Amino acid sequence: MGMAAPRDDTAQQLARGVGRLLTHLGYHSLTEFTLRSGRRADLAGIDRKGRIAIVEIKSSVADFRADQKWPEYLDYCDLFYFAVPLDFPVEILPDEPGLILADAYSGDIARPAPANPAPLHASRRREVTLRFGRAAAKRLRRLEDPQL
Repeated sequence: MGMAAPRDDTAQQLARGVGRLLTHLGYHSLTEFTLRSGRRADLAGIDRKGRIAIVEIKSSVADFRADQKWPEYLDYCDLFYFAVPLDFPVEILPDEPGLILADAYSGDIARPAPANPAPLHASRRREVTLRFGRAAAKRLRRLEDPQL
């Protein structure tokens, strides 16, 4: 598994703020979470009921316009959000996903994410949950034993 490309400072700051918001909402999250499809979610979180949220960070208009593959995430989550900086022109974003306005320290839900109209099939939920748990364990092991 290759290393993720370095992220720009704004995206990293937004990821921190959004991660704090997700924690406040009862989700434990991972950044740069790779799905079975090979797509990498900027943030993915799971709450205690097993609901899966995916957040796609768009740090600039150019970032948004360069990547329009966000509908591919919908097959892997219950809730989907865009997260953007406070000064982002939100009118260019699609109306369907939820919207989080964030900075390096926190985020606020500006528009709730609608529940996915097609709930995740049990086998897909299990696959995403197992992948999430294994990714989290692997990251923790690397922190605890960097020589591994």
